[in-house]
Amino acid sequence: MRRAAEPPSPGGESASAGPAAGVGAGTAAPRVPAAADIPMGSERTEMRKRQMAATQETPGTVQTQHSVGNRGPNACCFCWCCCCSCSCLTVRNQEEERARRTSHELQAEGIPNCEESPAPTLEEVNAWAQSFDKLMLTPAGRNAFREFLRTEFSEENMLFWMACEELKQESNKSVIEEKARLIYEDYISILSPKEVSLDSRVREVINRNMLEPSQHTFDDAQLQIYTLMHRDSYPRFMNSAIYKDLLRSLSEKSIEA
Repeated sequence: MRRAAEPPSPGGESASAGPAAGVGAGTAAPRVPAAADIPMGSERTEMRKRQMAATQETPGTVQTQHSVGNRGPNACCFCWCCCCSCSCLTVRNQEEERARRTSHELQAEGIPNCEESPAPTLEEVNAWAQSFDKLMLTPAGRNAFREFLRTEFSEENMLFWMACEELKQESNKSVIEEKARLIYEDYISILSPKEVSLDSRVREVINRNMLEPSQHTFDDAQLQIYTLMHRDSYPRFMNSAIYKDLLRSLSEKSIEA
């Protein structure tokens, strides 16, 4: 005979869904957790480790970046070449400062003293108008003309001419060589602020003569500068206030006497 179907067990589970084989009837079957219920401990642990590592690395990284940032002034050297150091900037600044100081010292030097001479007479001043040679023959005439050249910023022409005259008076070889060198550096060198205007032919002559300096090393240059002063500056000097005031002053003194 067929047995009547057994009523379903409480909870709606069939008999086949009972305890697994090998598990006692009094022990509840373990529940298999769903995927959504897994706490993902390993992943969280890994994430925590990464965060901690990042936190530990951040100060060092910031310090490194800060150090690199502080190296800004030095980084320029590595942009130029691997062997360059920032001392090159210091050297360049020192050279520029030395050039500015030299220029300032030249300006602070003041105007060299004029030649010592007695006050010119009215006859001498009138003779200056007759020829440039008569003007240049007397110390008083050279001083007055030099004062005028100073107003035209060409006093170096007179200073060069006078230096050449002094050189001609020397006889000692070592003194001649030293004075010739100084004249070249002061008035011939293109680097000198007191360079006089000479053509290329005369400069070539000077360069050859400087191999063995003598009293006549600058004769051609001296003649060229003398001619330049005669043709260019002398006519303006005769019409200048310096000459006219001196002439009027001496004329008035002569009338009073």
